[in-house]
Amino acid sequence: MNTRAEKLRNARFGSIFSAISGAIFGAICSFALSTITAGAVEAGESASIVVYQRVGNPGNSGTNVTLAQFEAHLAELKTGGYSVLPLPDIIAAFREHKPLPDRTVAITIDDGYRSVYAEAWPRLKAAGFPFTVFVATEQIDDASRDFMTWDEIRALAKAGVTIGSHGTSHLHMTETSAAQNAAEIRASNARFMSELGAVPTVFAYPYGEMSLAARTEVMTAGYVAAFGQHSGVAYAGGDLYFLPRFSFDETFGDLERFRIAANALPLPVADVTPADPLTRVNPPAFGFTVDPSVGALKGLVCYSASARNLKVEALDARRIEVRADQALAPGRMRINCTMPAQDHRWRWFGTQLYIEKQH
Repeated sequence: MNTRAEKLRNARFGSIFSAISGAIFGAICSFALSTITAGAVEAGESASIVVYQRVGNPGNSGTNVTLAQFEAHLAELKTGGYSVLPLPDIIAAFREHKPLPDRTVAITIDDGYRSVYAEAWPRLKAAGFPFTVFVATEQIDDASRDFMTWDEIRALAKAGVTIGSHGTSHLHMTETSAAQNAAEIRASNARFMSELGAVPTVFAYPYGEMSLAARTEVMTAGYVAAFGQHSGVAYAGGDLYFLPRFSFDETFGDLERFRIAANALPLPVADVTPADPLTRVNPPAFGFTVDPSVGALKGLVCYSASARNLKVEALDARRIEVRADQALAPGRMRINCTMPAQDHRWRWFGTQLYIEKQH
């Protein structure tokens, strides 16, 4: 991995993956056929969790998928040999170390936009698919036409849809004090109890932004799992309070990308640095150790839309260090690391860091 040729390949793939178009993903699949070196496919140990925000709501391309895209995704799930399971069932399996079907998928939708009720729910109901909606209570209380009403959320819950918490005001938890984060969680739970008669058991960090301090408040509040917005495959050995989800919008919502995400396998890692995703080190000193069960790490690449030129170095057969070549803009930074696996599938580990502003 330290040869000049391999460094050139890493640079090429970093650029390719940051573009992340469906056509490019198709080309990557073809490339994988000649570079399969990963270990055996693990059936029953992982799940791909997908996340949407708006469905069929034109004019919001960064948070919306078109109806055609959404319907294509559902058709793929219906006919492609997947098991679409309720999110709480997947979390329970992780916690209890019980097996899941291969190609397990969970569907989540963030924010509680009205298109969930008007467009997504009828299509999900027709397909027979369970799903989870993460709601920020203040957005519902504001009675904006963009968001569902409490009556509509009650109808979803009564029909068996899992309602999760997205906090109260959809704030940046990494920029907020522990006391304020705790107060937000208490306030949102009080509203859920008042309107639904129950408190959610799962939480999604607004903007996918997590810090160890925010994670502590989420755990203390009693949630059984929490989710980011970074790409990757959830698995039993991962952090249940920073689980990854593949995000889709109009730009990154083509069917080929959805297939790759839904078929992905975990790239299990340990000793991730920095330990706290909230970091002042810029560029971040990012690294991880890949589990020995994966086998040889040939074909592993890391990429980020925030940093076009990432240096990926293997310190030994398991330890990977990733560095940007210059300081990055403060705020969110997502890093994805992938490698080809058997059956034309991809192993995937991603994370989201948050670079603090220097004062």
